[in-house]
Amino acid sequence: MNLRQFLVTTAAGMALASTASAQDAGMSAIQMNQVGFETLGPKRATVVETGQQPQAWRVIDANGDTVAQGQSRPRGWDATAGVSVHDLDFGTLRTQGNGYRLQVGERTSRPFAVSDRPFQQLNRDAFAFFYQNRSGIPILEEHVDRADLARPAGHTPDSATCFSGPDVRGNVWPGCDHTLDVSGGWYDAGDHGKYVVNGGISVWTLLNAYERARIRNIGTAYPDGTADIPEAGNGVDDILDEVRWQLEFLLRMQVPEGASVEVPVGRFAPDQPLTFTRIDAGGLVHHKVHDVKWTALPIAPADDPETRYLYAPNTAATLNLVAVAAQCARLWRDIDPAFAQTCQMAADRGYAAALRHPDIYAVGSFDGGGDYGDDDLTDEFYWAAAEMFVTTGDDRYLADLRRSAHHPTASGETSAEGVYTSWNAVRALGSISLATVPNRLPSSDRDETRHRIVEWARGYLAEGLTQGYGLPFAGPDYVWGSNADLLNRGLILGVAHDLTGDEALRDGVVATLDYVLGRNPLDQSYVTGYGDRPMRHPHHRFWAHSLDTAYPKPPAGVMSGGPNNQMMRDPVAVTMRGTCAPQACWRDDIQAFSQNEVAINWNAPLVWVTAYLDRP
Repeated sequence: MNLRQFLVTTAAGMALASTASAQDAGMSAIQMNQVGFETLGPKRATVVETGQQPQAWRVIDANGDTVAQGQSRPRGWDATAGVSVHDLDFGTLRTQGNGYRLQVGERTSRPFAVSDRPFQQLNRDAFAFFYQNRSGIPILEEHVDRADLARPAGHTPDSATCFSGPDVRGNVWPGCDHTLDVSGGWYDAGDHGKYVVNGGISVWTLLNAYERARIRNIGTAYPDGTADIPEAGNGVDDILDEVRWQLEFLLRMQVPEGASVEVPVGRFAPDQPLTFTRIDAGGLVHHKVHDVKWTALPIAPADDPETRYLYAPNTAATLNLVAVAAQCARLWRDIDPAFAQTCQMAADRGYAAALRHPDIYAVGSFDGGGDYGDDDLTDEFYWAAAEMFVTTGDDRYLADLRRSAHHPTASGETSAEGVYTSWNAVRALGSISLATVPNRLPSSDRDETRHRIVEWARGYLAEGLTQGYGLPFAGPDYVWGSNADLLNRGLILGVAHDLTGDEALRDGVVATLDYVLGRNPLDQSYVTGYGDRPMRHPHHRFWAHSLDTAYPKPPAGVMSGGPNNQMMRDPVAVTMRGTCAPQACWRDDIQAFSQNEVAINWNAPLVWVTAYLDRP
């Protein structure tokens, strides 16, 4: 046995021990989506089974009658899960009902349901996450499910100047001469920081759900009055009202004309002292705003005692604003022309500023907030140019697109390898807008862009054939926010299904949600309020009942970041290093911030995927 085999075998044994412990706490050996199945959609379960012979299974209804049966398919050892499994496909069951059970040998699953729209309420609750994480407005009892979820407004106003003084690495930041009122927006995650690069992808994802529905003429996502928010009934679709709360915050983060700031320009190694250059910063966008130091858990936003600062403007934050402001300009054009014009002017200013300063990176490390650094800005330039071109049709943006290495005409690469979509990896967003929103892109470019998206999606499906749970992700690395990364693959699979009609691609979307809702080696629903084993203790400063009963339990529809075997930094995760298979590196613990935090850019793809499946 070589060293690698020894390590894999040892980790597998540890994972199995962990699995046995979890099983004693109510874990089922038959793992499936714990919310339910679509009447006409795919239905799959995974059974922990070491044998290599197919096992007979049957589905019984509430009366005990057999309504479907077949043989399992052995999938063998799944290294990312740390178990051997069989796959069960009972998609032939196409009758609505409750109380179905799956039997495999001596094992019987929990009851499950089949219905036409099993994810409708989940979609509503996932969207409600954003109202309940608003900054600068009271969360009212009349708009939440429980009285204890209401709270006073936090950070009103949220006025800040630039951070000055030493960061945690000893670099002394000079500050700036301007103060901005950056009230509003969404708190990013479990803390009270607000980050432009995380806000950008979250806004795009929700607006894309709206834009997709409108383009495909399938009814808008969240028509006016269907969401429980203060703006409901104003004649504007509720998803636009909610996103506008964040957009207006992002617009406030833009540096005023004529302002100069000293910033690090160019690349710096993590241990390299920073040098500062004074620039004309007008049109650039501040990276983030947050407390000068971390607050302890629990604490409500209104009780936050810390001083808050803006952190230096940079190119990535600027391009995020450009992209979503351009998206705003086209979507609000006929709804609120003045707001659309405001968005377009901000996008124009930001694009010019980013071209003027293409190499200002998010560097430095600060107490009180995450760094959100990004060493490659080529995808942000591509995304911003794509959204500007789609909105304006201006040939100068087409020229910028064609100069980008991410544009399909720049290379013949169509592999899914490296297509990772997150706050710092946004090339797919630009391609999706170019491929699906009516625009002036030449047909050859559009065809190649669509072809590339479909090839990415088919690559994800191919990955599903390489591991036992059939996920459109092979691993082995499960990073911080892995659940959202998987659902972002679901988004791309959904777009590819729209482009081709290939049902296998839609089945791949379902597989991503199946995993999040319980078809995983921990038999865990990672969403609060959903399933027999839902996540209950997110890392969040207000939804902190497990630390102090004066604070509320979380509402339904909140998704955990999920397994993380890469950056195991919190006091819970550090005890798990080397003891868990990648998919099992997770604990439902409020202190496990690297595994069980919640965030706007994680709930956004949950909204997109459930909206896609609920309104195909």
